[in-house]
Amino acid sequence: MDNIAIVVADLDAAIAFFAELGLEFEDRARIEGAWADRTVGLDGVRSEIAMMRTPDGRSRLELTQYHHPAASAPEPAIPPSNTLGLHRLMFAVDDLDDTVARLRPHGAEVLDEIVDYEDVYRLCYLRGPGGIIVALAEQVG
Repeated sequence: MDNIAIVVADLDAAIAFFAELGLEFEDRARIEGAWADRTVGLDGVRSEIAMMRTPDGRSRLELTQYHHPAASAPEPAIPPSNTLGLHRLMFAVDDLDDTVARLRPHGAEVLDEIVDYEDVYRLCYLRGPGGIIVALAEQVG
């Protein structure tokens, strides 16, 4: 897999959020033209993307902000965890409490609470930029 793309409303905020989570900013580019229209099936595409790389260098996250046509919002605006389609992104972290504390200034909100899964993981789901669900897992056993 080369990357996973997520459409965001505020590219700068999304970059800051995922950088705080440990992803490394790779590049930023404007995307437009007939080739972009044909690739994504929209007319008059003008967008901007930012590529974020995982610390191990194996995976990338493409953050995309559409300037034209305007991005459409899901219904409901903040879909529940069981909505069809992209469910969540999960990241392994060394210190779950520290990671959540660092992400809160970037708008992160834990969906319910941090839980222990047997004696193996501490886990939580949180909402990131634009309602994206991000799961965090700290291995404890």
